[in-house]
Amino acid sequence: MPLYEHVLIARQDISPQQVDALTSNLKEIIESGGGNVSKIENWGLRSLAYRIKKNRKGHYALLNIDAPHEAVAEMERQMSINEDVLRILTLRVDEHEAGESAIISSRGARDDRRPRGDRDRGDRDRGDRQEKPAHKSDDANKGDAQ
Repeated sequence: MPLYEHVLIARQDISPQQVDALTSNLKEIIESGGGNVSKIENWGLRSLAYRIKKNRKGHYALLNIDAPHEAVAEMERQMSINEDVLRILTLRVDEHEAGESAIISSRGARDDRRPRGDRDRGDRDRGDRQEKPAHKSDDANKGDAQ
């Protein structure tokens, strides 16, 4: 059977439990069509690049699907009817990615950074700073005032 990666964006005002229910409903549709969902990743609430149907954010989810085309087409039809779904993208792939997706793995890398308070401020915090030279116009104005 062909392999698919499916990403969906749900509205920002639904709860994470409703997103889980939506993805489990999609899994049931695929399994009733003779397919299998090997992985479901919820990426959480993320900002959109542009507004979609007056929404600035959306709940993202990824599904790795191994199913016949008819089951995937039925799933897409069901999602086009659902008002909670903003966008979908289904891609046929040669093989599924092993482990976590790039989105999930980058989230862990973001936590490894230093806190902002520990930054090296460069020469701003040093006591050996030089004073800025006075502007030429300031010197000219001083001479005129005398």
